[in-house]
Amino acid sequence: MSILLRKHQGEIYLTKITKLSIVGLLVAISSAFVGTIWAVYLDSFFHDISKVGFVSAMLTLLSIAVYFFSIPIVEKTKKSVIFSYSLLVMAVTYFLFSLNDNLIIFLTLAVILTIVTTFRITSFGLIIKDASRKNRLSENEGLMFTFYNLAWIIGPLITGYILVKSGVNPVFVLASVFMILAFILTKISGIKNYHIQKKADKDLIKNFFSFFKNKEMVFIYILGGGVSFWWALIYLFMPLYILRNNLNELWIGYFLFAIPIPLILLEYKFSKIAGKKGFKKFFRIGYLIPAIAGLICFFITDIFWIMGFLILASIGMAMLEPTVETYFFKISTKKDEQRFYGPYNTKVDVFGFLGKIIPSIALLYLSFEYIFLIFSGVMFLLFLISFKLKEKIK
Repeated sequence: MSILLRKHQGEIYLTKITKLSIVGLLVAISSAFVGTIWAVYLDSFFHDISKVGFVSAMLTLLSIAVYFFSIPIVEKTKKSVIFSYSLLVMAVTYFLFSLNDNLIIFLTLAVILTIVTTFRITSFGLIIKDASRKNRLSENEGLMFTFYNLAWIIGPLITGYILVKSGVNPVFVLASVFMILAFILTKISGIKNYHIQKKADKDLIKNFFSFFKNKEMVFIYILGGGVSFWWALIYLFMPLYILRNNLNELWIGYFLFAIPIPLILLEYKFSKIAGKKGFKKFFRIGYLIPAIAGLICFFITDIFWIMGFLILASIGMAMLEPTVETYFFKISTKKDEQRFYGPYNTKVDVFGFLGKIIPSIALLYLSFEYIFLIFSGVMFLLFLISFKLKEKIK
């Protein structure tokens, strides 16, 4: 409880990490609303699972580029300023989505949203790091991911109901409202981060090679990226697969509601243990579980059993989400955090891109079931790679 509340001169007050967690929760609920309907929204323009995957992959490529080009801006600007105004722009963009049914306008707004999201993720991650005492970083990361996944229980359930009753437009409006609430709370709660680097690293090529010549960075980049690869199956392909199996949109909400439950129950606990006992076992078991679940899904055909095994696979994700982030900060110097955190975060988009483009290409020639085999194989490969990582214990 001390991580959430503190007592000073007889008065109980919220810790800085609690304020950040509440802001993160509001942002995550907004993102969960949009994430639940995103594949359905794209499908309304393209009417083809493969095309939806390709468009999502192209937006991901843009995000990768922005992470590198944004390094000087992030280094020389107050992180709290970047974060708060990113929320405001996202709120406006979501609202405009609710009014639009034109493909060109959609693509324009999607580009803006992709760019701003990269700034939001990078700035917020650095704010959390700077707000954490070194011996509490692993716990704080676990707490943040617990709040985040709580949002992914609330969001899909509400979204599934609204989607059935009213379609996608009211969902975008609701997402916009939550982003505005997060913006307001950021401003009134005194969340600040003034860490500015006077000399920014403007040499993008140098930053790129400096990051990837470090073997430990490369390994944790790959292992962290595997989580994003897996979520492409869950949040992009599975909603459309559910619809293609003659279930209505409410089942998308039920499925995505259930996916984060293991993460909420286990992530904070796993992150505390990993911080004390080590990370390697968590990386190994974390990837072995979804590898087995994906393989089982390839051999069965009942949509409800498939959803059940994928929900169980979230136990593996609970071992990975907070621990890979903590491991990155453990192997980084203070200077490297500033210039490498952006490139490190491209793992989300690089592997998200691969998780979208590879199955999309496969769908041109194979039935959907083979996607489960692809994801299972990649998870098993990452299980093998995790043996190369050095142990880091605080």
